[in-house]
Amino acid sequence: MRELVEFIAKSLASKPEEVKVTEIVEDGKTILRLEVADDDKGKIIGREGRVAQAMRVLIRVAAVKEGTRAILEIV
Repeated sequence: MRELVEFIAKSLASKPEEVKVTEIVEDGKTILRLEVADDDKGKIIGREGRVAQAMRVLIRVAAVKEGTRAILEIV
């Protein structure tokens, strides 16, 4: 899942070298923390949060296939 988030974020960002994804596992949940440059936050979130919501849906589907739960945080 981390690789999926990283791939999508680097594809959207104008500074892909500043994309950083950290994965934290707590209580059976996976928390993916996505950090991007300040200039790229708007591109990652999208209009009315549509891009971020689509990324969250993809992560949720991937997590269900693995039998876990996942949360995406954009920092």
